[in-house]
Amino acid sequence: MAEYSWPVREKSTVIGKSHDRLDGLAKATGSAKYTYDVNLKNQLIARALGCPLGHCRITSLDKSAAEKVPGVVHIDVLRDKGTEIEWEGELIAVVAAESEAAAAEGVKTIKVDYERLDIFVGDSDLAAAEKAGRTSPGGGKAQTEKEPGANEDEDAFVEKEIERLLKESAHVVEAYYGIDAITHCCLEPHGATVEWRDGKLLAYLSTQNVSATDDGFAREFNITADDVEIRCEYIGGGFGSKFAVDYWNLSAARIAKATNRPVKFMLTRDQELKLAGNRPSGFLKVRLGANADGVIQVWDSEHWGTGGATGPAVSQTVIPYVLVPKNYRRKAVNIKVNAVQARAWRAPNHPQACALSQTAIDDLARVMGKDSYDLFLANLVNASNGKADVYREQMAIGAERIGWKRNYHPHGKGPRKGSVVEGLGMALHTWGGGAHSSSCALKIRPDGSIESHCGTQDLGTGTRTVCAMVVAETFGLGVNDVSIRIGSSKYPVSGPSGGSTTVGGVSESHRRAATDALAKIFEKAAPKLGVEPGALEAVGGRIQVVGNASKGMAWKEACALLGMKPLEVTGSFERGTKTALSSQEVGGIQMAHVAVDTETGVVRMRKFVAVQDQGLIINPKACESQIFGAVTMGIAAALFEQRLLDPETGAFVNAELADYKLPRLGDIGEIIVVLHEPDSERSRGVIGNGEPPAISPIAAISNAICNAIGVRVPVAPYTPDRVLKALQGRA
Repeated sequence: MAEYSWPVREKSTVIGKSHDRLDGLAKATGSAKYTYDVNLKNQLIARALGCPLGHCRITSLDKSAAEKVPGVVHIDVLRDKGTEIEWEGELIAVVAAESEAAAAEGVKTIKVDYERLDIFVGDSDLAAAEKAGRTSPGGGKAQTEKEPGANEDEDAFVEKEIERLLKESAHVVEAYYGIDAITHCCLEPHGATVEWRDGKLLAYLSTQNVSATDDGFAREFNITADDVEIRCEYIGGGFGSKFAVDYWNLSAARIAKATNRPVKFMLTRDQELKLAGNRPSGFLKVRLGANADGVIQVWDSEHWGTGGATGPAVSQTVIPYVLVPKNYRRKAVNIKVNAVQARAWRAPNHPQACALSQTAIDDLARVMGKDSYDLFLANLVNASNGKADVYREQMAIGAERIGWKRNYHPHGKGPRKGSVVEGLGMALHTWGGGAHSSSCALKIRPDGSIESHCGTQDLGTGTRTVCAMVVAETFGLGVNDVSIRIGSSKYPVSGPSGGSTTVGGVSESHRRAATDALAKIFEKAAPKLGVEPGALEAVGGRIQVVGNASKGMAWKEACALLGMKPLEVTGSFERGTKTALSSQEVGGIQMAHVAVDTETGVVRMRKFVAVQDQGLIINPKACESQIFGAVTMGIAAALFEQRLLDPETGAFVNAELADYKLPRLGDIGEIIVVLHEPDSERSRGVIGNGEPPAISPIAAISNAICNAIGVRVPVAPYTPDRVLKALQGRA
């Protein structure tokens, strides 16, 4: 088996250098075809009727009027008489018509009667949820340095030990924190354009999982995955919400089969927000105790929240977050509400855990009258991932870039400019990011052209460009010398884009395929150059003797030695394989500088610094772009985004972009990104970076607000009304 490795950093000509995205021009000019842009001959347009109530039972459904609407061709009833609906927006029937207008008119004329059922949407009030019988255990764990005796009850011992440690602590903080549910709010709604051809299904699907979603369609129609092709050339956002084939996609395929016509079915904006993905809420009460130096010795918390009507909320396993003392007790409670089930959202569980627990460290600094930076520094001894030294380096970098020493002040003691006060805050995070399984087929033609096929997808993060850069580096060529084909389930299988695993996976498969292909080209060229294959290298568009540019041949000349047939090589990587090409486990710190108007409660971003470790960087420009995007999403979640459910009906009252608040360019402030590669970890391979920088922004911004006004705004988003209430509470 070949030994696969990356070139020495100093000798890389492509990897580690910034490159524009290969699909940048297509996107900028509008020629890139997203799922919605696919228009097939004779296609129907589908629209759906959503349930207007949060909890009800269908007592009758009449579609006869809709069937008579001019242009309506087919109606697929999804939820019929007797069906219990547990959240608002659930799709009841899908109308396919010759035009969007006809489909919409058909939807309006479907008559449905409902029996209202009891409803519960409250997730912040644990006592109310318990009284309503809406809670279930969410797990728990306790750990103490001392162990119970042989005959002692473990729970009783832990209770006694926790209380002893708190009593003996030099400093104690008791606090409440929370974070509301938010939606994924993908710019491109969920949906598909589908067509049956000779018993086989072609689905243009907006998905993060090109290689595996064919199975979902195949099961529905009792065919094999080979009879289904998924295509996704471009996707307008997923963030964890587009892994599976949803029931509305299956409806489109059923209608297409029944009518023998292509069908386009994309969710409307309000349906997108109501049904297509949200991040669980979380609320926490904690008691923590620290020694005289501010190092936390004991943590005791209970947290609760909701993942919707059917699933769990935030896992208790990541609380407290990263900085975990040797003595802790944590308990989680899940609350069932009448809202659609949550889906994975960039770094599932981590943003909530960070916001719920690293705010407590900042409150400890406030209670002690110490610099928050110093408190985080002191508590690095509790870093659960062994990255204390990495965080220490990153904190120093971040402090210098944000001007921590110059701008920091004790909580609530900063200078005022009229009603405006400013503050600094920080937080830190971790993530795995190991590579997923991936295969690619690499073809090199005798004319020197190169083409790769891989069943991965580009979420807008530059996956095409990464694949091209890896192959170009291996062959000593330029990025534009390589053609990358992705976005079809007919290509070699590659994993879903989730968990920050894509760049590692596709780098593995493409480097392996290119390395093996190059070895075969060396075998062809070596006799011509009078050397052994092992004496050759690919550099500067040539195959030459190592270190001897005068003894070699051009790349195309070498490829001509292949004869009449192209060279085809497959490169594969299985997740979990020991490798030098990819690694896992990164750390990052983030610092926020905010200005708070104490009269209006408005929080403005001044500056945000993100220092991120990510292993070997393939494309620095794309890597930085990932972090800019993640930080922007974090700012949105901290200051703007919030799912609001009506307590009487369960209605998602702000499920339109006019009401679901997102930041504009002027709301973001200055973002500074620092790509940090610790000297101690330069031997690592590629690690994904899509999720880690989305973790810390909420906590960092919360801490900056608290530093500015001297009081904690306990629940995110930190909207003007919540800021003013916190100030009034202090008064």
